[in-house]
Amino acid sequence: MEETMKDYEEMLEESYSLIGDGVHDTDELLAWRKAEEMKESQENFTVTVSGIVKGGVVADFEGIRAFIPISKLSLERVEDCNPFLEKELEVRVFEANMDEDKLILSAKEILKEKQEMSKKKKMSEITEGQVFHGVVATIKDYGAFVDIGNGMSGLVHISQISHDRIKHPSVVLKEGQEVDVKVIEIKDGKISLSIKALIENSEEEVEEEDFELPETEEIGTSLGDLLKGLKIGE
Repeated sequence: MEETMKDYEEMLEESYSLIGDGVHDTDELLAWRKAEEMKESQENFTVTVSGIVKGGVVADFEGIRAFIPISKLSLERVEDCNPFLEKELEVRVFEANMDEDKLILSAKEILKEKQEMSKKKKMSEITEGQVFHGVVATIKDYGAFVDIGNGMSGLVHISQISHDRIKHPSVVLKEGQEVDVKVIEIKDGKISLSIKALIENSEEEVEEEDFELPETEEIGTSLGDLLKGLKIGE
């Protein structure tokens, strides 16, 4: 069942009832101030997961027990927090509220940024005209997505599958099928591919070659040319 905002808030309250005591000394006040500053700057730092509570894990931040919700641990859905126990995580301050003893950290935003940077780097290494041997990953009504390796994929629009007009991509392709594709466009972080660009069009008309008569075989069309050589009896 999908977690609602109310469920999320109730989970936070229950988790903080277990990890916060509401009492602050001078060092802790300084730690809270630092947490608030780091929230503003969105600075990255590393913590070690020290425990598991309902809905996530806890870690130490400058003497404050911070909470990392299960939804902020990874880009993927996490069902079990145990693999994160005693592991180091690169995080940011997601929320810092000293009055409520609520310090929430997140690793998800950092992971997402790294993923996007990695994708941009891989994208920069791909150029129009390149040919890849890929695998059809998914088929849609409008085309097929082809995995070209290195975590990258592109769309072969239905109009780029065959020289023949087809009603649906599945007429020609199936998921898991290996295909050769050519990069025809890279725009807005998306790769457009073509299969038909690598297939010779058998219906393409052969261009007629220009033919020139040798000078000695030129044909005249004037009356003189037509009568030339004609003998008329006396």
